[in-house]
Amino acid sequence: MTRTKGKTSDAVEILRRRFVEGDPEMAALIRKAKHDASVAQQVYDLRTQAGLTQKQLADLVKSQPSAICRLEDADYEGHSLGMLRRIAAALGKQVVVTFIPAERRPPPRKTAAQPAGPGSATSKKRMVGRKKAAAKKGRSRP
Repeated sequence: MTRTKGKTSDAVEILRRRFVEGDPEMAALIRKAKHDASVAQQVYDLRTQAGLTQKQLADLVKSQPSAICRLEDADYEGHSLGMLRRIAAALGKQVVVTFIPAERRPPPRKTAAQPAGPGSATSKKRMVGRKKAAAKKGRSRP
């Protein structure tokens, strides 16, 4: 779906344009959050379609209800493939993992807080300054 830059009253589109468009790091965070939410929603949907409570599903997979609760939380990042397989088996399903190409990220922007790389003008100035300071103290560095 191609988006146009025309005026819109769609709040989600306005937020996307303001905070995500042109920011690959933010776009990556949103993709990750969507993925985590998708896994949580699938676990919830499977459990409720089976007519089970969190405790009942936990008993079936020999776990605790709190573990099922965490798996159904969109902010949870500790989904283990083993636990997802146990849940799938208990509900007559299977887990399918698909690897897709990662999006290329541009190199991180250099900020003032990052040290200068070797060979840069700033790095050379630092080395000259160190050599001068060592010479004043009567020491020399190789």
